[in-house]
Amino acid sequence: MLRRQARERREYLYKKSQALKVANLTVKRQQLKTALASGKPLPKEIAEDNQLTTDFKYDESLQDQIDDEYSALSGLQDPQVVVTTSRDPSSRLSQFAKEIRLMFPTSVRLNRGNTVLPSLVKLCQTSATSDLILLHEHRGVPTALTVTHFPHGPTASFSLHNVVLRHDLQNAGTVSEAYPHLIFDNFTSPLGNRVVKILKHLFPPGAKRDSSRVITFANRGDFISVRHHVYVRTRDGVELAEVGPRFEMRLYELLLGTVENKDADVEWRYRGFVRTANKKDYL
Repeated sequence: MLRRQARERREYLYKKSQALKVANLTVKRQQLKTALASGKPLPKEIAEDNQLTTDFKYDESLQDQIDDEYSALSGLQDPQVVVTTSRDPSSRLSQFAKEIRLMFPTSVRLNRGNTVLPSLVKLCQTSATSDLILLHEHRGVPTALTVTHFPHGPTASFSLHNVVLRHDLQNAGTVSEAYPHLIFDNFTSPLGNRVVKILKHLFPPGAKRDSSRVITFANRGDFISVRHHVYVRTRDGVELAEVGPRFEMRLYELLLGTVENKDADVEWRYRGFVRTANKKDYL
């Protein structure tokens, strides 16, 4: 027991010393960055640290990749997406889930049955699923869409508005199985770029140049209009055919964790009770 306590104490002191080194290095990096930005002379202890000044440029180049959940496999591996619904879905929500599955070329639809959320997440993680799309409804009307990325998040929750299914569209064309071209319009803020990264990684990379399929995400006042088209080149130009579904999304919560984690940190949350909330665009 005494040997075990001594070993645990040594481990504790070692981890504490390593954490202290990292904290001191972080403080020095911030001081160096502030001094370079303001044009003031560097403090003596930083100016004499040759290793810190040598590595600063390299550290800055990696800054955008820190905590990026998509950087490891981005562009290298097709996403494996599972589309499912809340338990006991209506026929209209089941139809909407089928149409959402058609939008994502490498996705599969899962009949959830009575599977609880933690078990569903565990099933996805053990089957090498990259993302889970969870659809919700109220009295047969689709009302929410949740996207969670595995293994560690993030989880983005959107409200759904003006949902129009494929069979409600007049002269809806045939859905192509080709990888689609993606259009993201008017996402200008850091939060908007974050949403674009979450959405685009639901689609496989490498759409062919002659692919006739286009999916558009257009931001207008924080409402994201989703449109799905196929096109045909003619003598006079291009003819578009909407294949659906058609709907609008609005982000209301972004969590740094998977969907079943109730203790996940909140990266962003829409606060509609704030007086200026309706006057400000976040995306």
